[in-house]
Amino acid sequence: MTKKPAGNFEKFLPKKKNSVIKEEIRQQKKKFKKERSDAIEKKKQEKRAAFQSQPHAPNKATASDHKAPVIIRKQNNEMPLNKYIAHAGICSRRDAATLVREGKVKVNGNVVSEPGFKVKTSDEVVYGGKKLYPAENLVYILLNKPKDYITTSEDPQGRKTVLELIKGATNERVYPIGRLDRNTTGVLLLTNDGELTQKLSHPSYEVRKMYEVKLDKILTKAHFEKILNGIVLEDGPVRADALAYADAKDKSIIGIELHSGKNRIVRRMFESLGYDVKNLDRVMFGNLTKKDVERGKWRFLKEKEVRLLKFMNSSFIRKNKSQADDDFQ
Repeated sequence: MTKKPAGNFEKFLPKKKNSVIKEEIRQQKKKFKKERSDAIEKKKQEKRAAFQSQPHAPNKATASDHKAPVIIRKQNNEMPLNKYIAHAGICSRRDAATLVREGKVKVNGNVVSEPGFKVKTSDEVVYGGKKLYPAENLVYILLNKPKDYITTSEDPQGRKTVLELIKGATNERVYPIGRLDRNTTGVLLLTNDGELTQKLSHPSYEVRKMYEVKLDKILTKAHFEKILNGIVLEDGPVRADALAYADAKDKSIIGIELHSGKNRIVRRMFESLGYDVKNLDRVMFGNLTKKDVERGKWRFLKEKEVRLLKFMNSSFIRKNKSQADDDFQ
């Protein structure tokens, strides 16, 4: 390190370039962020260790590796009205408070304008002319599916199923939403929420799905454009919503986004053009990714994630979907 000269000789030193100064500032910020992150993580670990040392430590289903599931159990315990509305999947607690204050919610036939008004699950809560039902024993699990597991509850052939990977997570019977074939890996959602399953499975909601595909050879520019413009398969037309070379140095690795729920659709699209799909990994489903979930591992969804899933769907409905399909038939 250069020794700083005494007196007023600093003015004779060569000035640092702006790029050097910016880099020094960047490194200082990076160091500060790392120190802050380490301090936060240390506190979390201390709290976790303290909690686990208590006699009421969580059981296997809610161990420290898995946060508690989003569950509202069937009981008559009281809860604030805005919380009740949020758990019914209408909106967030904050927005629910606004609805209540505006006099848009009735409890047992009477308009209630106080968000903190205590209600029971046995009470009749009505919004928009419809009775609301809070979630009862609903469970939502995100699994990073590995190869060689099938997405059914049982298999007559004795093959491994994804339910084996979440054994012990919950006492509720959960089912996969949609299917990933045996050799496809990645994001898979399991739940016992029939209403959400129906929405996410219905084609009109056009749930966003993103995959990373490894082909047996380079995808040509002509076929790249063809996939974007639309391909007609035996069960009808299909096209990618977005397509990109995932690796600039290896054009056999492709990123593809689409909303179609047709069976084995990604594999069939590439196979129709003469490609063999070596690996297929779903990296996104709706607003869910496999971030921080290792292959073969799972976690419970957060309350916010469940709420986003329930509201996200309506934005995927296309008023002119049938016309769009006709355009490239």
